[in-house]
Amino acid sequence: MSKLAEYRQLEKHLAEQLLALEALKGDAALKKEIEFETKLRGLLDQYGFSLKHIINLLDPQSGKRGPTLAATTGTRKPRELKTYKNPHTGEVVETKGGNHKTLKEWKAKHGSDLVESWLGK
Repeated sequence: MSKLAEYRQLEKHLAEQLLALEALKGDAALKKEIEFETKLRGLLDQYGFSLKHIINLLDPQSGKRGPTLAATTGTRKPRELKTYKNPHTGEVVETKGGNHKTLKEWKAKHGSDLVESWLGK
């Protein structure tokens, strides 16, 4: 894209963004939210409180939530060992996942459903 075309495209996007901004400025709900935030921050400054303090005051349990997903990693149960026996060659493959080279070759040659039927119980 040429510099001139890029410039005109950016200019067009800027004009669209300015129109959207002007539309939001006239929105009554936005004005009400801005007024609320301004008054709230004024009260916080007046009484010397922070937003964290107010959150803890209104919802004491907010800091004592259960363990997050990141804290629960590493607790996954180990995969079970699967044994496949090729009835054509008698070859046996033991794997805990589906990323085994020979197993992939069998699935490519014979089809996934057929190979899964070779799974030993």
